[in-house]
Amino acid sequence: GTVLVGPSGGWAATTGGGTGTGGATSSGGASATGGAGSTEHFSFFVTSLEAMQQLSGSADGFGGDLRFGEATGLAGADKICQTIAANEGFGNKTWRAFLSTSTEDAIDRVGTGPWYDRLGRLIAEDVQGLLGERPAGDSDAVNDLPNEKGVQEHTLDSQVDDHDTLTGSDAQGRYLGSAQDTCNDWTSTSSGRPMCGHSWPGGPSRNWIEAHSAPGCAPGVNLVQTG
Repeated sequence: GTVLVGPSGGWAATTGGGTGTGGATSSGGASATGGAGSTEHFSFFVTSLEAMQQLSGSADGFGGDLRFGEATGLAGADKICQTIAANEGFGNKTWRAFLSTSTEDAIDRVGTGPWYDRLGRLIAEDVQGLLGERPAGDSDAVNDLPNEKGVQEHTLDSQVDDHDTLTGSDAQGRYLGSAQDTCNDWTSTSSGRPMCGHSWPGGPSRNWIEAHSAPGCAPGVNLVQTG
């Protein structure tokens, strides 16, 4: 899922483990303290605005149509995650988008854990831990879910309001039952109000999977000038 105001951003990309094969199972094994030497366990990131702008070819990002040259929105979203990871040197692993559709639930796509960020910090040990209001991992990581570079933009600059993260899912990581919640299975920029979580606890909800619906599926980035 990504971190943005509106659906121009992305979502959480995960891999099942560090083996580079499959993605539905996990190998696990790093300590929760992690560090630069633990990048081999890297298996979770929130897509950055910069990456989404680069791949979409637009300053406004993709919006709700994530097909990216593939037949379905979910296949396109996976390709986007895979491309972003490959650009960071982690293309040897199989990456999947934490997104639900009418045919798949996000939580069934991402393996069994554990998951670590780019810096080796624990995001969650297992599925139960991933499904918490905040994932049950290193507090330094889960209270501001990092992007593919391990950067936490809000932590670095509290003026960055980038907390909305597309999931199309309920709090258990499952399809909510309406095409409106997924921009028609991530193929539309004109129809729907996709469900977002909060990559950091902005607004009244702390839930990283199900916080509120976004205003629509059109591409767009809200820039607010203060002072």
